[in-house]
Amino acid sequence: MTAALAAVVLAAACSGASTTASPAPGASGGQSGPSGQTHDGQTHDGGVHGGHGSSATPPPAAPLRDSERFVNLTLPEPYTPKAPSGGTDEYRCFLLDPELDERAFLTGSQFLPQNTDLVHHAIIFRVDADQAEKAAALDRRTPDEGWTCFGDAGVGDGAWVAHWAPGADETLLDEKLGYAMPPGSKLIMQVHYNLLASEGRPGGSDQSSIRLRLADGGTDRTPLQTATLAAPVELPCAPGESGPLCERAAAVRDVVKRFGEQSRGSIDGLGQFCGGGAPPKAGPTQRCDQKLEAPGTVYATAGHMHLLGRAIKVELNPGTPGARTLLDIPDYNFDEQAIRPLEQPVEVKAGDTLRVTCTHDAGLRKKLPALRDQPARYVVWGEGTSDEMCLGLLVWSPRA
Repeated sequence: MTAALAAVVLAAACSGASTTASPAPGASGGQSGPSGQTHDGQTHDGGVHGGHGSSATPPPAAPLRDSERFVNLTLPEPYTPKAPSGGTDEYRCFLLDPELDERAFLTGSQFLPQNTDLVHHAIIFRVDADQAEKAAALDRRTPDEGWTCFGDAGVGDGAWVAHWAPGADETLLDEKLGYAMPPGSKLIMQVHYNLLASEGRPGGSDQSSIRLRLADGGTDRTPLQTATLAAPVELPCAPGESGPLCERAAAVRDVVKRFGEQSRGSIDGLGQFCGGGAPPKAGPTQRCDQKLEAPGTVYATAGHMHLLGRAIKVELNPGTPGARTLLDIPDYNFDEQAIRPLEQPVEVKAGDTLRVTCTHDAGLRKKLPALRDQPARYVVWGEGTSDEMCLGLLVWSPRA
């Protein structure tokens, strides 16, 4: 990814990717499966897609492979989320220590949300010793467990090595692949807590955990990275809706009030990067192209939007004879977010174009239980559950 877009996404993206989420039906891309949301806001089985509170139990862990072991890490104490600045979301970071004396590879993981009524998603960052010390100092001077961390881990760039979102369970790629974990590595677990149901008031505690699948670092493996492909969101109020937040400038000010001035930079930066400096163009479908700076191999993909998402697609070299679709979810369902391993790895070259395209639907606001009591608003890129994102994710191994 380009350095410019990396800066935007690291300051804004709420969802991550790793090799550790589950494959959805049609794992190489395509429809989200039989319980996906239909175009009237219902699920295919007749239920309403609520976007939160799923209590599905993760499947049993797959057997350990050669040189793998499990390490289980749990938040030291329960934490009661508190949404700042009059909002309904808190991003909280917690420092965890897998106690690595030797190099290892993270080949899988299963995040275990203890309170699914509150947990919107979680991202796991790997940090080195210096970053870990900064995180520990920040933790010590912050009341209660962890620290508030909208945007990133709050201590500089960490390596994005795992994530959880609704519908995401452990998936294993080839055992010769993994995220490098040097000796002394620690993890920052960033948890997005959603307090829409309690209108922003504290609504219970959470003590989530994660099960790591770690492999011996003495065996050669191909190191993985996570790449993010972001596009703007410029979704006007639906026909018949009205209110002060239907004006774009007011909606942007509201996002900045809730999440800080870096949110304005994210909104403006995505618009400048993806729109070539042109003014934002309102509409349900937005896209963004970016050039790869290095060759590599793509092994899996995913897409992330919030509750107004309808469809997301990731394409390689669109409009050319060699164009390929890496991900196509024409019927997006927030409750079925998962990494989708490609049927065959795809080789990419420096200079190749990657395009992410998202379609959102403001009309869903009145149909979804989590949003129907929220005020009408012009929706832009934002970190809250009632805001939106357009984020394509690639699990890949770049080459120098």
